[in-house]
Amino acid sequence: MKAFLSVVICLSLAWTRAVASGRRKARRIDEPPSCTKSAKTLHRVPIVPASVLSLDVSFNEIESIYQEGLTAYTELRTLKLRNNKLSMIHQEAFDSQHKLEELDLSYNELENIYSVWFSHLRSLKHLNILGNQYTTLGSDALFPFLKNPALKKLQFGNTFIKDVKQNVLRNIAQLDELTFVGANLRSYENGSFQMAQPIRVVTLSLQGLFQENPALVSKILRDVSHPETSLIIRDTSLKTNEPIQTFKEIRQGCTRRLSFQNCSTTDEGVTLILKVLDGSPVSYIGLEDIYLIGRGWWQKAKWTHLENLHTIFMRNIEIQGFIRFSSMLQLVFLLKHLTKISVINCTVFVIPCITTYFLRHVEYLDLSQNLLSDITMQETLCNGKCNMHNLNMLNVSHNSLKSLQLIASLVSHLQKLTALDVSHNDFLKMPQVCDWPASLRFLNLSATKLHKLTPCIPLSLTALDLSQNYLTAFHLHLPKLMELWLTGNRFISLPEGGQFPSLQMLFIQRNTLNMFNKSDLMAFQSLQFLEAGQNNFVCSCEFVEFFKGHVDHLITLRDGHHSYVCDSPPSLRDLTIDNAQLSVFKCHMILSVSVVCSVTVVVLIAAVIACYKLHVFWYLQMTVAWLKAKGKPAVCSAGASLRYDAFVSYSQHDAEWVEEILVPELESSDPPVALCLHKRDFLPGRWIVDNIIESIESSYRTLFVLSENFVTSEWCRYELDFSHFRIMDENNDSAILMLLEPIANPTIPKRFCKLRKIMNSRTYLEWPQDEERRGEFWHNLRAVLKRED
Repeated sequence: MKAFLSVVICLSLAWTRAVASGRRKARRIDEPPSCTKSAKTLHRVPIVPASVLSLDVSFNEIESIYQEGLTAYTELRTLKLRNNKLSMIHQEAFDSQHKLEELDLSYNELENIYSVWFSHLRSLKHLNILGNQYTTLGSDALFPFLKNPALKKLQFGNTFIKDVKQNVLRNIAQLDELTFVGANLRSYENGSFQMAQPIRVVTLSLQGLFQENPALVSKILRDVSHPETSLIIRDTSLKTNEPIQTFKEIRQGCTRRLSFQNCSTTDEGVTLILKVLDGSPVSYIGLEDIYLIGRGWWQKAKWTHLENLHTIFMRNIEIQGFIRFSSMLQLVFLLKHLTKISVINCTVFVIPCITTYFLRHVEYLDLSQNLLSDITMQETLCNGKCNMHNLNMLNVSHNSLKSLQLIASLVSHLQKLTALDVSHNDFLKMPQVCDWPASLRFLNLSATKLHKLTPCIPLSLTALDLSQNYLTAFHLHLPKLMELWLTGNRFISLPEGGQFPSLQMLFIQRNTLNMFNKSDLMAFQSLQFLEAGQNNFVCSCEFVEFFKGHVDHLITLRDGHHSYVCDSPPSLRDLTIDNAQLSVFKCHMILSVSVVCSVTVVVLIAAVIACYKLHVFWYLQMTVAWLKAKGKPAVCSAGASLRYDAFVSYSQHDAEWVEEILVPELESSDPPVALCLHKRDFLPGRWIVDNIIESIESSYRTLFVLSENFVTSEWCRYELDFSHFRIMDENNDSAILMLLEPIANPTIPKRFCKLRKIMNSRTYLEWPQDEERRGEFWHNLRAVLKRED
């Protein structure tokens, strides 16, 4: 009993948390491929990928399925053909679907159900043939060719069916669920629904048969009533004695779980049902979507014995004139035995304290989705002195409660209360101090419009749900808390992990989280599972690197990596963090700048060395000087006579030879040769480069007196440089080379390519050491210096 109660409590908590959190039902990336083509006005089964596992073509206009229509889809697990116009299915249409597990042919126009359709469906678990036009079922077994141990759920019947025969369930090993609709059934063979192993859940929708043919209903109930079978009666009216008497079969079959869905009844009907079930072992009664006409006067049933009834589930009960409805005191004989009560969405606004006084054995009480207020809650819980000392779980969510402090004081004396759900109420604020029972472990405060937390939260909690509020911070210390729901709030960062030393599961989706890092997670000493997807993540370099490389080593992301999507920067928006790619320069700026600077310096140094080796600086320097010189007024206009026959370029170390031998010899000759020497003809005070350029341009020839001293002289180099530019600029032979002493060709700098070419291709003058040959030297020199007319 205790184990079962724990399961019920856990399931209830799971349901309320799912409703409170409102999680987005995102398709997981590992789901099998499916194809939905419903409501497309299709007239035939469409062509889809052969690997599809689920195909839904419901709500179309398909009339026939031919032999080849489904042949290609050998991997199908689910095939839904609901609400079409099917009237013909080829006998081999499903032969290729050996893996098919669910087949839905409901609400079509099939006049016959042929067993040959299912002969190859060895894996079929769920078959739905409700709502077609067949009138007889069971003349032949649905699975005559082999036993089908896989089938677990079978739904059949319609408003046309007249006969049900014994063969209908033959060769089916064991069913978990059987649903039958037969409002106009006229014949039922005994044992048709009876199996060797009891069916776990049987749902019967017989509608008017309870009034029209109660004997036929009794035969059906006799076959399906069993202690291990949960029986559900749907779509009927139970107001008079005749239809209700059929429930004797339920009592005699020792059915323990009985539910009514979409039914109508009266006070008299309820009384009759209780009387018919008198002494039965029924332990669970469920009432869902029930319309009750009456005021709750059931005192005539007070002598019935239903001591085994411990659970009542009521949902969506509509009571005619519920304002005049009496208290449940008329059912005291039942209330005192109950351990689990659910009254959901039944317009309950109060349970009188005198009624709750008899609920001394109740362990689970669900009053959600009703009209309870602070005032009526005080009456229901007897101002905190109610007699429900065994209550473990209380659910008053979706009501009109306003004061959390009042609720705490009302339940403070329930010393066994472990779970309290007050979600979807309008508390708005939380008091500073609350008095809670020391046994409380689970508290659901989701969707209660809270803006701030206070020490009102009990320290004894192991699970706390604060989803869908307006919270921005969490600074409370909860040493025993193991599960925390913060989904749908306004947190911009994870709460401080040191406040929750025992926390194992944290749910914080749909907030405004920007990021989290290793230290944030390490602060939670015991955290194992995290759901933090669907937030506004800023995909910075640090966060992306941490998420991709480290988060899975620290925590298990229960909502999957696909739920973690970048919100910024704009270039990465809507990309999953796993797919975000950031540049190396952006993520490692200091290192990148250092590398770029280092490479730049190396390149510059290499460029300088290359320029030096290739004489780039010399070329630039000479080009600038030449351009400056060319920009000045010409020394002599075009066609004017040159002032000198030759400009003599020589080293200062060779000045003695030039001044004492060369100059006298040439200037004293007949006719005399006009020479330009820098020592005597340069204008004082002018820039020496201007003097060099002007002298070269004013001279017919430039005579270079070459020697080892000349090559090493800086100014001789300048004179040679400008002469080189003149040769290149005017394309003439104005340069005359005279070797005062032998000079090796490689001694002349390589940058003087034109002069080197002249020396290699033409004869140049060489000062002879033998005096007998000097006359010939002077003759040749005068000849080359002679101007041409």
